[in-house]
Amino acid sequence: MNMPLQTLWEETSPSDPVRQRLYLVLRQSIVQGVLVPGQALSEKEVADSFSVSRQPVREAFIRLSEAGLVEVRPQRGTYVVKISQKAVLEARFVREAVEVAIVRQAASKGLSHALLDELHQLIDGQRQCIEPHDYQRFYRLDEAFHRTLAQGVEQHAAWKVIEDVRTQMDRVRYLSVPDATPIARLIEQHNSIVSAIEARNVATAEQAMRRHLCEIFISLPDLVQRFPEMFEAMETTSLIEEANQ
Repeated sequence: MNMPLQTLWEETSPSDPVRQRLYLVLRQSIVQGVLVPGQALSEKEVADSFSVSRQPVREAFIRLSEAGLVEVRPQRGTYVVKISQKAVLEARFVREAVEVAIVRQAASKGLSHALLDELHQLIDGQRQCIEPHDYQRFYRLDEAFHRTLAQGVEQHAAWKVIEDVRTQMDRVRYLSVPDATPIARLIEQHNSIVSAIEARNVATAEQAMRRHLCEIFISLPDLVQRFPEMFEAMETTSLIEEANQ
């Protein structure tokens, strides 16, 4: 097993089913670019690498296929797919609808002091990632920030929806930082969201979340040009114009 996969495997919970652990490791490896588009995945090699049977590997491959991360080609094998720009923009559309509703509720009803303190601590932790360029820790804290908001207004099902659709966006996110999207900008956007919630300003909170989730419109065209091998061939400009209408 190579070191990135070993590290990701150790970060999963040993109490989880093997198929779930395999899915999480392979998913994150694809999102982070450890496994690249076009790369073949072998059931036997994966099973041998993790010292597991082939059945949970097969089940993990099915889930990866359903998530749009791999393509299972009969008699030929399983391959990591390129990033679908259309899927990225569709995921952003869903996230905006859900997360704007979350901050609307948070600003309208208010959050407890304890929860606001937790959000500020997450932002402080994100700021500590800037100088050491600790992007992996920033990604974890970024996810924790959005999850804490959703769970803070007791919208657990909404967070499940976000988790289900965010995969392709996550692949773009790993490509975009730091060159296309400085993490300092994302952190200040997080801070603006929390400040609006604290002020109980619903309109400003909604606007801040929309601005935050629109970052992908800025970075996507540049990333397609810089990493054409990572993306499906599409007319990104027209897709973005259509998504902005």
